[in-house]
Amino acid sequence: MLKSEKFFGKRDSISELKPASVTDKAAGASLMVAAPVTMAAVTRAVPASIAQTSAAAAASAVAANAEMRSKLTVGPNIKLKGVEITDCDTLVVEGRVEATIDSRVIQISEKGAFIGTAEFDIAEIRGEFDGDLTVRQKLVVFSSGRVNGKVRYGKLVIEEGGQLSGDVQLSTSVSKALAVATA
Repeated sequence: MLKSEKFFGKRDSISELKPASVTDKAAGASLMVAAPVTMAAVTRAVPASIAQTSAAAAASAVAANAEMRSKLTVGPNIKLKGVEITDCDTLVVEGRVEATIDSRVIQISEKGAFIGTAEFDIAEIRGEFDGDLTVRQKLVVFSSGRVNGKVRYGKLVIEEGGQLSGDVQLSTSVSKALAVATA
């Protein structure tokens, strides 16, 4: 056997470890380990605070993966024109988009613009929207946001300074649900 194999080679098992002698110099006593140490006998102590933090981080990672569905971000200075966007759960518009889409969420940044036909569950408008917009649940127009066109919504929130113009109506499906609830 070469010397390098002895130092760098793989051991067949952990039981090949030889018993060792440990001396406590302060007490002048020596201790002989009678049996080889096995990996099953070695445990790792983890403080409770670290274990809880690790568990919380793992849980948030799982939740993020569950929420991390398909997301399309159109960055600043990007123009996306003449397309139908499909299979996109969240659309983030920082540039300019001229398209048709039916999705779950849209977020238009202050410098972003969307022109076209869109249906969403939730819409957060900080920039511009021009066209046909149907929001099944909640439309939020922030102070820097401007929405123009045919707009249908479930719930509407407009911050002071936000602009909403055109044919704006409560969605008919929500209107029917309110009519049934009040009857």
